[in-house]
Amino acid sequence: MTDPRYTPLALSLPATVPFVGPETQERQRGAPFIARLGANESVFGPSPRAAEAMANTEIWMYGDPENHDLRHALAEHHGVGADNIVVGEGIDGLLGYLVRLLIGPGDAVVTSDGAYPTFNYHVAGFGGVLHTVPYRDDHEDPAALFALAVETDAKLVYLANPDNPMGSWHSGKDIVAALDDLPDGCLLILDEAYVECAPEGTEAPVAADDPRVIRMRTFSKAYGMAGARVGYAIGAPELISAFNKVRNHFGMNRAAQAGALAALQDDAWLKRIQNKIAEARTRIGQIATKNGLTPLPSATNFVAIDCRRDGNFAKAVLESLVAQGVFVRMPFAAPQNRCIRVSCGEACDLDAFAAALPKALEAANARA
Repeated sequence: MTDPRYTPLALSLPATVPFVGPETQERQRGAPFIARLGANESVFGPSPRAAEAMANTEIWMYGDPENHDLRHALAEHHGVGADNIVVGEGIDGLLGYLVRLLIGPGDAVVTSDGAYPTFNYHVAGFGGVLHTVPYRDDHEDPAALFALAVETDAKLVYLANPDNPMGSWHSGKDIVAALDDLPDGCLLILDEAYVECAPEGTEAPVAADDPRVIRMRTFSKAYGMAGARVGYAIGAPELISAFNKVRNHFGMNRAAQAGALAALQDDAWLKRIQNKIAEARTRIGQIATKNGLTPLPSATNFVAIDCRRDGNFAKAVLESLVAQGVFVRMPFAAPQNRCIRVSCGEACDLDAFAAALPKALEAANARA
């Protein structure tokens, strides 16, 4: 009897996941969370029209492998061609396919130190080499990212706008202007997962046919469908077509397709959720300020809160919140790890956070 013959790359990688899920933490603590404010889901839920569409889906059938109806609806929504759109299993799934298409062992990839770890996970899984730049004033730094791409001959650059985990953002026009410094042969992955939560002007006015950029979008945030796993990308037709070389053609389930299509058509619900997100961000900021902490400006459905100490102190605050049943997360790279990150929630969720935070600060100060 012999073991499977893993590739050398697989043998070199740890068997891990980028995030420890709240369900795992609930099992570890032996109790459910009273407030789930760590994963940047929308506790406000999806459009009732989306929920109805998913409930009435004939789930015994496979989903359309071409995602035809959803792709064409998204194309109309964005004023682009259907050949500019690919649909996949969340942005995470699309990032995996894109890295598979472009990155082999030793290929250089540029990102920010402390940016979205799932992207890094995919790069490692295909043998790419990550090169990182620090944040600048809690913002990702396009100029530094593109300069490092020149230096390393990078094939990919990852930039989120708005940013996770800090909630900061750049104007879309500034990102377009910075593209002049992106080296030839390098593709910018512009992750716009939170753009529906952001101020007007944040969306980058990039032509869909621009071969330098692929833009990632999702139904997991403002649309409230994180569990359905629906993401899409907007890019040049040649690049979009290349996804068909590697993607799981039956990866999209039929209910998710129907739900996303219905959600896209319910503008009134999206506007309602955008208002609720804005209200929740204000409330989180008020809670932070009342406790002597600093809420950072946010264009997302979460708020990064500066604990005004170092990462060890912020981690102690987080651990106490979790012990009290309030699930939050924090950035993992210094100096951003001086913060905790709190997702928007209903009034009852934020009441629980408001009650737990003073105790968490007291516990963290006692450990300091």
